[in-house]
Amino acid sequence: MLATKLATVARAKNASILAMTFAALFALGACSDSTAQKDITGVTASQSSKDGSANDDDDSVDDNVVYEQTDFLGNPLVSEVTIMKADHDAYNRTQPYNTAQFGPESLAFINAFRGAEPVVANTLGAVLYPDMLIVESSRNPATSGWLSWALANGWGGRNLRDDVVDAGLSAIFGKVISPTGAYCDNGQLPLCTDNVNANDKAFSSSFPYLASPTL
Repeated sequence: MLATKLATVARAKNASILAMTFAALFALGACSDSTAQKDITGVTASQSSKDGSANDDDDSVDDNVVYEQTDFLGNPLVSEVTIMKADHDAYNRTQPYNTAQFGPESLAFINAFRGAEPVVANTLGAVLYPDMLIVESSRNPATSGWLSWALANGWGGRNLRDDVVDAGLSAIFGKVISPTGAYCDNGQLPLCTDNVNANDKAFSSSFPYLASPTL
């Protein structure tokens, strides 16, 4: 059902609407996994080889270890905002292409607020599912930014400076996709911003470029 809706929306959207949508999202950019290892064999990655010496180059130990996915986060806010809290554990253990199960839940959340403008939910559904950060490496890296791959023929990915919370909230509750029934101006209170406009620390100039944690 969702696939049919998304296909219809994808055909109906024209380039100018998408470009305007991304322009609004990109203008909001200002600032800015855990995995659990489950050992089912009693063998760990730090265990020495049979001859008593550690062999970091021997990946045979890793072949006997399975990893349990306990957290899944692709596009910002899909899980945190549009998936019911009771379903977070199931969502964290799912795969990006599990659109049939969780896509309708995201659409239902958005339509609960913007039901009179289904284009809002359908447009977001078409670009947020499958729930992955996509990079189109054949395109200009200067066009990088959240959802730019879909909305502006851009590189995609996510820049550290992208204010994805304000962008996502503005897309759902604001005027990014449709001004009809909007609750606020883009990037403004009460619902279109988290009211955090900058990092409390500067980004690092070296990999991994994130600011040091506040302890």
